[in-house]
Formats: sequence, structure tokens, C-alpha cells
Amino acid sequence: MTVHFQDDTIAIHMIQCGPYGNNAYIVVCPETNESIVIDAPPDPGALIQAAQQTDVKLILITHNHFDHIEGLEEVVSVLEAPVAIGHDDADALADAAQIRIADGDEICAGNVTLTAIHTPGHTPGSTCFTFGPHLFTGDTLFPNGPGRTGSPENLKQLIGSITSRLFTLDGIGTFFPGHGDLGDLTTEMGKYKVFASREHPDDLQGDVEWLKS
Repeated sequence: MTVHFQDDTIAIHMIQCGPYGNNAYIVVCPETNESIVIDAPPDPGALIQAAQQTDVKLILITHNHFDHIEGLEEVVSVLEAPVAIGHDDADALADAAQIRIADGDEICAGNVTLTAIHTPGHTPGSTCFTFGPHLFTGDTLFPNGPGRTGSPENLKQLIGSITSRLFTLDGIGTFFPGHGDLGDLTTEMGKYKVFASREHPDDLQGDVEWLKS
């Protein structure tokens, strides 16, 4: 497995899966080798193979869009771990979601405890997770902007989630999104200030970038 971050408290592995460039993560407690898998994209073979090197305690889904759950059945069949997702997105998984996550819930593997942050906007149940200086954002926040939205109201809600729930976190460095490159939260806060300083059309939605939209 490629290690994207490791210290005495946590190891974070990122595996890219499927045709949509999804990032799935394996969050491991170095002391116990217990882990949490974050998201189950299509073509999850490499993810499963890497996760099998650990003791998987939970499969955690950031939100219910198909590109984050298309590989879930295969992942569950091999890893045999329970599935957790934000409460407002759980119905999309039918019987697969044994755990419905609420804001502030804690998810543990060994000595690693992820804290859930409900960040609606991209989907109603979108949930980010934090541990120490590390933040897993799913499709809520990417380098350069928020996740895609389907209406101006959803964009407003998503930006509210980002500014009130993520930008207010203390001590966060790198964030780990659901696609593409890793980001830096302080850098995104600076880019957002540029976005917020400009006027925007009332119907703004879709793919928005802080510095271009």
C-alpha cells in the first residue's frame, strides 16, 4: 500500500478506483492494525487487496452518489465489515447501511477515532470526518472549490457547510477529498475569501471554483 501520511497515531492510504477518479482511503491504527475504509467506488479490487492487509472494522461512506458506492457490494462481500453512512443518505443503501451516522458521532478503529461532521449541500447526508489535523471531505470540498451542486439553494447550503463547519476547525492541515489531489484547508480559506468578495449571479450552481466563478 502507498502511505500518504503516517505517524505514531495514524496511517492514511489512498487508493484511486474506477473510471471517475475516485479516491478511497484506508485509515489505520498503527498500534493495532485496525482500520476504517472510506468509500467504495467502482472497480474496488486494489482497495480490497490493500484493506485485507489490515483488520477492517468499518466501511464508511461519505455520501450516497453512485461513484462512491458502486463497489460496495463487492467490498462488503470480501471484507465482511459493517457499513456506515450519514443518516439522510442512508436510504440509498437499503439494507447495506447497518449504521446511520449523525453529526458528532465517533467512529473508532484501535486508537483512531474519527469524528463525523454533517455537511449537507452536495447531498443531504454528506458527511466529513476529522482526526487530529486530518480531514476527509468526500465531495464536500476540493482544492479550488466546493463539490458539484444541482441548484442555487444547494450551493448556498454547501458553502454554508464549508464555511461554518470546516473552515472553523482548528489545527487542520491536509484534507483528503473524494477525487483528485489532496488539499490544504488554510489555502482554501484564502481562495474562498476571493470568491466571497465578488458578486455572483443568483442562479449560480454546478461546478464552482473559488477563483474562477
